[in-house]
Amino acid sequence: MTAVANVVFDIGNVLIRWDPKLLYSRFFPEPAMRDWFLSEICSTSWNLEMDRGLPFAQGVAERVARHPEWAEPIRAWDERWHEMVPGAIDGTVAILESLREAGVPTFSITNFSTEKFAECLARFPFLTGFRDTVVSAHEKLVKPDPAIYRLFVERNDLDPATCLFVDDVPENVLGARSIGMKAVVFTSPSRFAADLVAHGVTAAEVARRA
Repeated sequence: MTAVANVVFDIGNVLIRWDPKLLYSRFFPEPAMRDWFLSEICSTSWNLEMDRGLPFAQGVAERVARHPEWAEPIRAWDERWHEMVPGAIDGTVAILESLREAGVPTFSITNFSTEKFAECLARFPFLTGFRDTVVSAHEKLVKPDPAIYRLFVERNDLDPATCLFVDDVPENVLGARSIGMKAVVFTSPSRFAADLVAHGVTAAEVARRA
């Protein structure tokens, strides 16, 4: 079996928390109404188009034009976006930092809009330390399309079998595996540390103490 030499991170809900319910519970105290709004108005598929490269302002304007009665909460998706992102997942950041200190190459593949990714780079400086970050909006490709993983390994001249990818979305993990990368589902920092140990990654023991 080819040894893992590179660790590749997803960002949202692996390194930083992202939960639209945190913001939209303030608009819709009733959970059923909040969940309806997030499935029918500011939906996952709509947000994915901005991750695919649609400018945020255009995506919001088009949604307001379609649903003018919900203009204020739709605009909040942009204007109050950081209320959906309460902070870093400290345990995973500690693992990331321990890997970097040990000289393990770290990378990222993320579904993210251009605008919000730039804002997060300023807010979370540890995101600037990857050897390369493939941002979906920059490439007009989104996970779990195998093309985004192929672009990553080709751009960095890596053997996919030497890469361990971690993502909180099982479908994205399967996408990475489809091109030959090793990949695990993120559920907690402690579980990820155990996955690193299982794959023999240098500094895993340091990471496990994080």
